[in-house]
Amino acid sequence: MAIIMPIPTKKTKNGIRFSATIQPKSSQNAIVGIHDDSLKIRLTSPPVDGAANKACVKFLAKKIGVSPANVSIVSGLTSRKKIIQIDSITEEAFLQTLQQVQKNF
Repeated sequence: MAIIMPIPTKKTKNGIRFSATIQPKSSQNAIVGIHDDSLKIRLTSPPVDGAANKACVKFLAKKIGVSPANVSIVSGLTSRKKIIQIDSITEEAFLQTLQQVQKNF
């Protein structure tokens, strides 16, 4: 089981931003830990026509407990490395939620 340590986040006017590394075409959707100061996320969707980006937003929203409208990819739409913004959440609540997600692995 991977241990999720606090990842570097940046406060924004409405929430937080953080780096994520996406692994598309995985066997299941999962947050698997930290890789190079980024949250590593595995997704079943292929990286075709934005499918993995849409799946990433929907998956994170569900895991974090916010509306998909509050999750956006602000950088890296065509890359595995992305900057993700989540509105309506504090850094503390985000990191606490990640710890809860880890317990459910």
